Amino acid sequence: MVLFSVTKKATTPFDGQKPGTSGLRKKVTVFQQPHYLQNFVQSTFNALPADKVKGATIVVSGDGRYFSKDAVQIITKMAAANGVRRVWVGQNSLMSTPAVSAVIRERVGADGSKATGAFILTASHNPGGPTEDFGIKYNMENGGPAPESVTDKIFSNTTTITEYLIAEDLPDVDISVVGVTTFSGPEGPFDVDVFDSTIDDSKVNELHKNLRKMGDLICNCYDALHGVAGTYATRIFVEELGAAESSLLNCVPKEDFGGGHPDPNLTYAKELVDRMGLGKSSNAEPPEFGAAADGDADRNMILGKRFFVTPSDSVAIIAANAVQSIPYFSSGLKGVARSMPTSAALDVVAKNLNLKFFEVPTGWKFFGNLMDAGMCSICGEESFGTGSDHIREKDGIWAVLAWLSILAFKNKDNLGGDKLVTVEDIVRQHWGTYGRHYYTRYDYENVDAGAAKELMANLVSMQSSLSDVNKLIKEIRSDVSDVVAADEFEYKDPVDGSVSKHQGVRYLFGDGSRLVFRLSGTGSVGATIRVYIEQYEKDSSKTGRDSQDALAPLVDVALKLSKMQEYTGRSAPTVIT
Repeated sequence: MVLFSVTKKATTPFDGQKPGTSGLRKKVTVFQQPHYLQNFVQSTFNALPADKVKGATIVVSGDGRYFSKDAVQIITKMAAANGVRRVWVGQNSLMSTPAVSAVIRERVGADGSKATGAFILTASHNPGGPTEDFGIKYNMENGGPAPESVTDKIFSNTTTITEYLIAEDLPDVDISVVGVTTFSGPEGPFDVDVFDSTIDDSKVNELHKNLRKMGDLICNCYDALHGVAGTYATRIFVEELGAAESSLLNCVPKEDFGGGHPDPNLTYAKELVDRMGLGKSSNAEPPEFGAAADGDADRNMILGKRFFVTPSDSVAIIAANAVQSIPYFSSGLKGVARSMPTSAALDVVAKNLNLKFFEVPTGWKFFGNLMDAGMCSICGEESFGTGSDHIREKDGIWAVLAWLSILAFKNKDNLGGDKLVTVEDIVRQHWGTYGRHYYTRYDYENVDAGAAKELMANLVSMQSSLSDVNKLIKEIRSDVSDVVAADEFEYKDPVDGSVSKHQGVRYLFGDGSRLVFRLSGTGSVGATIRVYIEQYEKDSSKTGRDSQDALAPLVDVALKLSKMQEYTGRSAPTVIT
């Protein structure tokens, strides 16, 4: 047995190590600075209760992006030095964010051990590679992201840190080979358990027992965008559900995501979009169903033949059909929730079905609190995140399986027929019942941070006089309703009473329309301004309009009211979804 010793390394704080909504994200070159990653990891260990570190089991894995394998070795050596008893690592350091949550909650080691938390190495939908992005976040014992009380402690620790602990003489572990390696240190044995996480994650298929009957409807095209979802796609869609190998697209994980941007939207998932008949170069007859995942497989995009399902509609449709379509929910839903910027489509479903409903800030940890308290079963974000209470993260593959379950139910008496109920049919039926929330999001990425803050401050200042705001709006577009309320969204958690302030600027119109402006916490440089534009139409004769036409007046108001070009210098958004 290899022996190791513990070394105390002197260090000094780095500026800017404050975790955002999904951890700390910076350029790879920033993380590669001496002591940079180590400072953050030690600050995290110091922020946790002693019993969640000493003698504990932690998970260390991620989406496999560039620098992940180096980071796994560094964190493993620091875990050993800090008295952690064992580290669980996904083979080749690969484990999706939802799989990590499931492993924390469900996996039991051969010795009966259970994980108390995890370092997840991901920058989610951000690009990867030597000059691109890396990220790290900590998830707690419930499988969900660390709450603000913990991330605030982590950040505070990063500002005062003077030393970190590391077992420098601990050999690197071969994480390409499944098995347990045992070492011995000052506090006793230390194990590194490398395992195949796809075996654990395939259990999610148990939530959808009716899918084997679907035949040709099974995921005609699944695009992993060269992210970690590719490691699960073969096992779940091909081996478990019988889809053809040819249905998998870009399912080989790569450290740089094949040079692409692993964000499942109409801009970046170009190959899938073309295949599904939505691209400019689409020629062949599209398949009936397609889906995409982001880098760490927690986000999803759902497409039908020549048809895009907005994330806001997606979570509303899943909630509306869950009880009858998905066996896991056959006894009913405890409640539903959405992030504040997400459209109000879910609100209408909740009201009609008499379900508990919650509107929370952006960040999955807020959903986790509700789920732990037994108050929420299904939740979603407009940023292509959907999930349920089976874990405490959004789950991209789960969302795909949920849609396939709905398709299976809708076609249960007609699987061999000529005319199947399609994705588009399901969405249009939903609009006919609940109305349509025309919705779009404009992203302005890598904007000067100072300019972005000035833009937001001006929007807040304008809220002091709604009469002036409405006068300005009428000068821009006379066909837009008046603003009846405006605020900065603030959330008081019904479970723990914590208050989250400054969560986005809202302008609420008399006809149910909304404009929301928010600075995103998921970028690695500069700032990302997100503008959310929504108009509700309950007249079923008007739900079939082109979305761009329906939203054009509000888009005009949003850009001119915010003085977007004046503050940012941008004449167009980086991404429109």
